[in-house]
Amino acid sequence: MTRHLDVRRLGRCDYEATARLQETLVAQRRAGEVTDTLLLLEHDPVVTLGRTSREHAILASNRLPVIETPRGGQATYHGPGQLVAYPILDLRGHRLDLHWYLRSLEQVVITALAELGVEARNIEGFTGVWIGERKVCSIGVAVRGWVTYHGLALNVDCDMSGFSMISPCGLTAEDMGRIVDYIPETTVASVLLVLEQVFRRNFGYGIV
Repeated sequence: MTRHLDVRRLGRCDYEATARLQETLVAQRRAGEVTDTLLLLEHDPVVTLGRTSREHAILASNRLPVIETPRGGQATYHGPGQLVAYPILDLRGHRLDLHWYLRSLEQVVITALAELGVEARNIEGFTGVWIGERKVCSIGVAVRGWVTYHGLALNVDCDMSGFSMISPCGLTAEDMGRIVDYIPETTVASVLLVLEQVFRRNFGYGIV
């Protein structure tokens, strides 16, 4: 039996409003009021802090809003030109294994980038996806009652100066990359279509 996935393409969104939407969807998914859901969007410029963030992650020059979140991971930057995916999934319908879930998210990105024409990889001991030596996708998730929220941020054609204001995921701004530098003229809209279909396929949802 094919699982059903509700995909919501939200465009550009305020971070805190999207966080509230996720909280609502998690409660509804736990209560069985909604099906698994995938939010696809871009954020207004913001810095977010995961549960393992350190004070030194925010540099003195940072002038962006800084928001603490319940997701795993450290500090990262979100902004226009970065494709964000927030899966609200009940892992009881998949596999009760957070390590498996993180690796599955990485594989979605790696496969999508391969279909777009660039080779990407994960690195053992780290979470995320790299093209060569540059990290192009950050992943940080949270789980409540086996329902997932937060997710991944894939740098497509964003302004990379936002990363210079933080120590992104414990790395430096120079360690971060974006897809457009490897595949010219790539846009969030074009990557979104491929990522959505790979996500559906890899997690066992129907292709549309």
